Amino acid sequence: MTRYLAAPLAIALLVAPSTAAAPQFAGAAPIAFMEDVSTGAVLYARDADRRMPPASMAKMMTVYVAFDMIKRGQLRLDQTYNVSPDTWRQWHGPAAGSTMFLSVNENVSVENLLKGIVTLSGNDACVVLAQGVSGTEQAFTDRMNETARRLGLANSHFGTSNGWPDNGVTYVSARDLAALATATIRDFPDLYRRFYSLREFTWGHTLGSNADITQANRDPLLGHVAGADGLKTGHTDEAGYGFTGSAEQNGRRLVMVVAGLPTFGARAAESVSFMNWGFAAWQAKPIVAAGRHVADAEVQLGDARTVGLVASQALSVAIPSGASPPLTARVVYEGPLKAPLAKGVHVADLVVTSPGLPEQRLPLVTAAAVGEAGFFRRAWTGLFG
Repeated sequence: MTRYLAAPLAIALLVAPSTAAAPQFAGAAPIAFMEDVSTGAVLYARDADRRMPPASMAKMMTVYVAFDMIKRGQLRLDQTYNVSPDTWRQWHGPAAGSTMFLSVNENVSVENLLKGIVTLSGNDACVVLAQGVSGTEQAFTDRMNETARRLGLANSHFGTSNGWPDNGVTYVSARDLAALATATIRDFPDLYRRFYSLREFTWGHTLGSNADITQANRDPLLGHVAGADGLKTGHTDEAGYGFTGSAEQNGRRLVMVVAGLPTFGARAAESVSFMNWGFAAWQAKPIVAAGRHVADAEVQLGDARTVGLVASQALSVAIPSGASPPLTARVVYEGPLKAPLAKGVHVADLVVTSPGLPEQRLPLVTAAAVGEAGFFRRAWTGLFG
């Protein structure tokens, strides 16, 4: 059962005298979405749940699956996979789209394949990695779809490892792409930093002169927005030009998606403008200090009847810049909580609302461990509740 608790301490901190409307972004992208990851606030959404072809933004899921396997010890960065003749023929030449310029029968490390996917958007690199990991690309896409289900991406399905047009089998939504980006940054911070902000990567050689081929990262935010550090562009005739990006400034991390733009230049301009708008039009308002007690939650069959709920880190909400809107807060959790409980487990949310602004959900964790009740307490609870 969902429990709702007033949070008097938080409310006392939050209430302010004036009101504010959510700022609006005058962009051209038919699909756009932005979330303040630090607060959970959706700052902007335009057709964010429409199913659409992702083009190369699908590669974010290929990379997520690889990162997850690396974290679990199921894949090593120094593992190598072979570029088979069949794969090389299919993903070689102008008709194969973006390429890492892999060579037939070349052995390539997982690390370099990931650089080829993230920085160069190599369709060939995706397929070589997928086949190396799972035997076939189809088997790898099964992993991608299982991961999408686990992450709760309700409007996403993958039929290829690289987002190549497949008559609608592969689709995503802007909200799902933002959730995937957020999960990548949250779940694999070291790998994210290692791979997603490379400005360029050199792989392959030109015909004739045999010169090294260096390609620049297509991320339109890198070098143009302070704190930009990922993620992925995409383009096909079917999808238009799209981009999922992230940047962090002064402890605030924003994730944005734009899609359906008509040109490369329009994508670059819209992406920079949108991200700059997010940082300029909104500000972070601190509301709860790290470690501060917010409320207590009921515990069932534990050696304590309640457990404190605290902020594991300093909590802030996103509000329009220069405004002081009235904010109210309540604690929400599925309860009673079931013992045993470890200390520091996310079991509840502080839900902050204000007229005209998006709802924001901030995590609260257990202040202490709660063990299982002994025999006599369980018996007493069974008899008397």
